[in-house]
Amino acid sequence: MNQTRNAPIYQRIEEVKQAVSEALDYATSLGATAAEAAMSSTSGLSVSTRLGEVDTIEFNQDGGLGISVYVGNHKGSASTADLSPSALKSVVKKAVEIAKYTSDDPCNGLADKALMAFDYPDLDLFHPEDISPEQGIALCQQAEKAALDFDSRIVNSDGASFSSHQGLRVYGNTHGFLAGFPRTRHSLSTMVIGKEGDMMQRDSAYTISRVFSELKQAADVGVEAAESTLAKLNSRQVATQKVPVIFRADIANSLFGHLVNAIGGGALYRKSSFLLDSLGTQVFSSCVSVSERPHMLRALASSPFDSEGVRTSDREVLVAGELQTYLLASYAAKKLGMQATGHAGGTHNWLVHPTEGGLDSLLKSMGKGLLVTELMGHGANTVTGDYSRGAAGFWVENGEIQFPVSEITIAGNLKEMFKNIVAIGNDIEKRGSVQTGSILISEMQIAGQ
Repeated sequence: MNQTRNAPIYQRIEEVKQAVSEALDYATSLGATAAEAAMSSTSGLSVSTRLGEVDTIEFNQDGGLGISVYVGNHKGSASTADLSPSALKSVVKKAVEIAKYTSDDPCNGLADKALMAFDYPDLDLFHPEDISPEQGIALCQQAEKAALDFDSRIVNSDGASFSSHQGLRVYGNTHGFLAGFPRTRHSLSTMVIGKEGDMMQRDSAYTISRVFSELKQAADVGVEAAESTLAKLNSRQVATQKVPVIFRADIANSLFGHLVNAIGGGALYRKSSFLLDSLGTQVFSSCVSVSERPHMLRALASSPFDSEGVRTSDREVLVAGELQTYLLASYAAKKLGMQATGHAGGTHNWLVHPTEGGLDSLLKSMGKGLLVTELMGHGANTVTGDYSRGAAGFWVENGEIQFPVSEITIAGNLKEMFKNIVAIGNDIEKRGSVQTGSILISEMQIAGQ
């Protein structure tokens, strides 16, 4: 990381740190017993095209500073986008005034000082690239053209989008913790429409990275979108039945998203989770192990500390199906009589360990069943674990894809689904906070014809 070459972002971080420090000092001068302040800001370019014509060009710059003050066990919060001294004083005053009217809650307050990331690593998250609007437009046009030229059945485009953004994150509190770091994100996507006979389908493809040069080639993104769209043409329903189901890698992470919600502190202390009192118990089949690695260089979900300044650290989430940790911000941790885990603001690079080969291997293991490649709706109940979502994908027999499937619903209960996982592929999807391969579940209910 070249701090000289990218001096403006580091200068901006120092300016924000100074503003945070002044806000914290002013809060204590007004009688706050503790305070914390944070700012995230992002700036960059977004462009989009449709059928080769420019649709939008936007230069974005947004961000704001939020402060929370604690007067004893009373909490007040306020925010501002203006970092001038007068605006900072005004927002701090507002937060202190608000605290006078909030309830006395012994669980309010900062995370423990001993948990602060006073010595945190550089995770190499900042890779700015000077991309002009013309370059962004050209990438979008290349992606669309590659898709439209791929096959005559690709008849239309829903457009392509490119973005390149850089930002910063600063957090400080009255424990004496004050830290900040920059980060970048670049992405390219396209969606196209295919037609055969009276049947029309659409699908998309995308690439995303901290580093511009690590994005897929624009033409490859277009071809991937075209291939995915064509594969869905002439889809049909299947009969209502119970069969094995594979969640393809790019949607399999949604299963772990439901786990995140169920073992998050908010759901636990409110007793609104189907995994209450599950720490140290078997909640998945023994073939499922998940590690969290927050300090992976350049990774999209890496972070040296959480949104409360608590240091992030390597931990095992599941070992042979047994739950090893909850996900606790400081408030929930105090409610539960436990210690904060560094998850205020989310999870950090979950690595789901594969048990066998790629998707083809899982298809052969399944023999007959459903490969799910698309999910619709949000039909998962964190309280009961009941699961029901619209789905599309492919019907599989003799370990091979036979035809595309649409307009069906898959249903089950997450407790059973987790324990009925029988294999995890090594076709790992790395574009999100959960990195997993495709997942085979021994049986689910399909509602079709």
